Amino acid sequence: MKRNKLTKSISALLARYFVTFTGVLLLIFVGLYLSWDYYFERLLFAPDPVALLDAPAFLEGDYKGVDVSRYLGENSGFAVYDEQSNLIYSSSSRIPEFTPSELECIPLYDSSDYTILSPFTTPEGENRWLLTREVYLEDGSLQAQVAILDSEYQLIMGQLDPGRTGYTRLELDYLTNQWSSEYLLARIKLTGNQGQPLTLVLLLPQSFNYSAAAQKAGRLWLLAIPLCVGIIFAFIVLLDRQFRLPLARLEEAIRRLGTGEEVCAQNCGGPAEVEQLGRTFDQMARQLAESQAEALKLEQQRVQMLTDISHDLKTPITVIAGYANAIRDGKIPPQELNQYLETIAQKTEKLNGLIQQFYEYSQTQHPDFHLTLANTDLCEFLREYLAEKFNEIELAGFSLDVKIPEGKTLFLSMDPFQLGRALDNILSNALRYNPPGTTIGVSLSRNREAATLTLWDTGEGIPVSLRENLFTPFAVGDQSRSKGGSGLGLSISEKIIRAHGWTIQLAPSTPKTPGTVFKIRIPLT
Repeated sequence: MKRNKLTKSISALLARYFVTFTGVLLLIFVGLYLSWDYYFERLLFAPDPVALLDAPAFLEGDYKGVDVSRYLGENSGFAVYDEQSNLIYSSSSRIPEFTPSELECIPLYDSSDYTILSPFTTPEGENRWLLTREVYLEDGSLQAQVAILDSEYQLIMGQLDPGRTGYTRLELDYLTNQWSSEYLLARIKLTGNQGQPLTLVLLLPQSFNYSAAAQKAGRLWLLAIPLCVGIIFAFIVLLDRQFRLPLARLEEAIRRLGTGEEVCAQNCGGPAEVEQLGRTFDQMARQLAESQAEALKLEQQRVQMLTDISHDLKTPITVIAGYANAIRDGKIPPQELNQYLETIAQKTEKLNGLIQQFYEYSQTQHPDFHLTLANTDLCEFLREYLAEKFNEIELAGFSLDVKIPEGKTLFLSMDPFQLGRALDNILSNALRYNPPGTTIGVSLSRNREAATLTLWDTGEGIPVSLRENLFTPFAVGDQSRSKGGSGLGLSISEKIIRAHGWTIQLAPSTPKTPGTVFKIRIPLT
């Protein structure tokens, strides 16, 4: 019974392949006919500047890589000018280089306006030119604009384009499409890949060779033979892979998974069910590998975190316990009692600060952590924040350099309290790890796309060994720990800044900025 089902299944597969093969052959001939018809029509009705503007190479600014004949036809071309009417690229030597004034005279490609220049003689025997422009308005009506020019093509009566009092003969040839009997010129205004205004000048032939187009399009039919041979070979290969290769690959993937090796069975081929089985198998293997890697990473982080927390808490607790026991046992002379109590108070304050930082860090890691956003002027916020911190910075022996645009506003959706916490952590690091006399700087700049808040100092800088994992929790060196750092401040700052949708990075040290430079990028889109 099973053998009959297997035979039926194979017969159905073979029948399906035969029908598919026949259908593919028909599709090839239909596709060739449609391609020939489309290509022939494209050749006959070229140009197609809209398709040219959508060409990948043109969009990327790679004008040399544009197939001009494909979009504009044979013996055509284009030139690109920047906003100052400077030539950026020209695909054909037939296109002259235009001055800004000449460029404005080239008719727009999508315009229906029509300009005629006619000579006439006045009753006094003076030669004059009649410039007539037919302009189609938005409501579909036609409006005629007339101007009279003297023999030097300067305006006598009527109205020209704004700012013009006359033309050169070449400008009039461009304006009236009398420049050449073989070619037409047209102009398109567009925006470049970097948002810069550009002008595209098209050189288009006025006539087309029908027989040449038919001969060129007919070459597509030569593709029929290699396509048919390729389809036959492809079906033979596919039939073989439908039965042998998929099962062999799945078997190999299962064996590799059992030995702990890397597995990939997704592209095993075969019927849809076998391919789906391969995808499911790969997904299971990936999830298993990710689970194992994540579990290992979490375990390492947990062990490291417990080690760091115990290290940070052990020192102050040990000192507090030792001094308290000494006071309790009466081993401290009365004249030294206040000194011991002061030390206990300092260690308690440090311990409280560490616990507070642990609490703040746990808050940022909680799924319910969110910002209380308000539309706030960042410039005014920074001024008020630095005014509050000025005394603290000055008493520590540091100087402050502030560069915030005066009279400017930059309203953002932000959480002032959380942003203040982030800045506090960065500023505290600068005060803790640099010697007195260091300059701390805060500057704010902006462009069309983003604002940049820069926090810098002229201190000792951050060791190379710590730069890579600077925003990782507890990423401090032994020397930093001895100065009271927990390694959580910058991690908290980074979490808060990213929660705003901003980014923070440590800029590389340079001879001009040997200390520490943090740059916070604030998108304005």
